[in-house]
Amino acid sequence: MSVVTPRWWYRRDGGASLAIARALLAPMSWAWAWATARRLARESPAEPGVPAICVGNLTLGGSGKTPVVRELARLAAGAGRDARILTRGHGGRLRGPVQVDPASHTAADVGDEALMMARDHPVWVARDRAAGARAAARAGAGVLIMDDGHQNPSVKKTLSLIVVDGETRGGEWPFGQGGVFPAGPLREPLNAGLARADAVVVLLPADLTATAPELLALFTGKPVLIARLEPVGPPPAGPQLAFAAIGKPWKMELALKAAGCDLAEFHALPDHARLSEAALVSLARRAHTLGAGLVSSEKDWVKLTPAWRERVVAWPVKVKFEDEPAARRLIGA
Repeated sequence: MSVVTPRWWYRRDGGASLAIARALLAPMSWAWAWATARRLARESPAEPGVPAICVGNLTLGGSGKTPVVRELARLAAGAGRDARILTRGHGGRLRGPVQVDPASHTAADVGDEALMMARDHPVWVARDRAAGARAAARAGAGVLIMDDGHQNPSVKKTLSLIVVDGETRGGEWPFGQGGVFPAGPLREPLNAGLARADAVVVLLPADLTATAPELLALFTGKPVLIARLEPVGPPPAGPQLAFAAIGKPWKMELALKAAGCDLAEFHALPDHARLSEAALVSLARRAHTLGAGLVSSEKDWVKLTPAWRERVVAWPVKVKFEDEPAARRLIGA
């Protein structure tokens, strides 16, 4: 079951009530961290036969890794490499391995992120990542780019990147108080996850000029690439009702406002949530009452039927590395 990401995970303060909640959840956090460490220690990675670049993260609730995957696939293709994206296909019914066909598959088949990325690059979905990697390699992949999998040891990785949300304003911190799920956003203890990473991608919103030196200091000794999450184009004109079922939906709300959108209302939905006909009708009625149009994230837009795609405007974003030659050198090596 999908839930809306708790925003309190990312607060460094919060007072006594949050301190008590974190303390009560601590035993479950220890169990989660122990299970993750045990799985990483026991499994032997399979050799896929081609280089595998893993783009993962250390937190739950969205860090921007999927746009980073798309940009790395673009850079690899521009360098003449046959790049194939490998993903689990979260939210889809197909276990795979299967190559995504945007003309015949739906989000219910392969998941919203896989369907979105397949609009630009070849994408393979597989619950068994090792089987998916081998299938993509047999199909001619020159390099695999794995969307997620830093905590999954089933595939031998040539390069492990972790994506970190670099926004540190408003009392929020990418790792909160350092708590492991469910007491915080971390998938595993911070130092353990960093130890397995070859490089770090710090992702900033388009309107933030720089990230905190305190954050960058955590990654001393590892290559750090700064990247920006930028809208592909301006938001639609006029008042808009926006909705998003993404890891951190409030990020889209802030980005729309920063881009100058006349935002009449914003609806945050659980990550990967399926949009029922009734829910869409309710949103459309509310937008009509407000005299507003409908705008969604690209990840939500690909889940819509053709009829609803005519009524909702997608607002896609992309990643741009500040030092693109450095990113090319890193993945080229």
